Amino acid sequence: MNAAASLLAIETSTEACSVALAVGGAVFERHEIAPREHTRLVLPMVQSVLAEAGLALADIDAFVMGRGPGAFTGVRIAVGVVQGLAFSVDRPVVPVSSLATVAQGVMEAGATHVAVAFDARMDEVYWGAFVRDAAGVADLVGPEAVLPPDAVSLPQPGPWVGAGSGFAAYSERLSGRLGLREGYAQRLPRARDALVLGRRALRAGAAVDAAQAQPVYIRDRVVQNRS
Repeated sequence: MNAAASLLAIETSTEACSVALAVGGAVFERHEIAPREHTRLVLPMVQSVLAEAGLALADIDAFVMGRGPGAFTGVRIAVGVVQGLAFSVDRPVVPVSSLATVAQGVMEAGATHVAVAFDARMDEVYWGAFVRDAAGVADLVGPEAVLPPDAVSLPQPGPWVGAGSGFAAYSERLSGRLGLREGYAQRLPRARDALVLGRRALRAGAAVDAAQAQPVYIRDRVVQNRS
């Protein structure tokens, strides 16, 4: 699939319901902070970006799916919607990390080393550390994991900044202990940033059939995944 492929991204793993469409050099996005409203909002958002771009669903070359980690219900919504849309037009799915999506957004603002923590409840955080590669895309360093805030560590030296709801919930136990500059504790994943990760993953051959597009919760296990 060529680099100019039309991609539609859906990200609902947190309080944000986010949909973005990349076609040519243009990006069309709908993004709303709306806890517990994702089911109502997501399909109208898809219809809205398609209409703005003047495309039909069949014009989409691949779907980018926020695979988590994040809220169980939110992650399942993205998986279910993307699978249904991809099945309907026989297109592949590119799963991308919701942690990496936050890191990508912060890197778009100039950061090179981003530690992302989502509040996972139960005195734990979903954790991932990312560095910006030569193309400006977030690269995972070490595993994504779910850990108590006191157990996380940075994988290498660098000008690290912290991002995500875990830094709001556990500021002293994360940024205070690790000496991180916060600034992005309120940052939620956006579908437009997932598009960047999805395009790289697509070029790398990481697309899967819709039936194989699965969520990643990482509780009880860790993952080592570039996207």
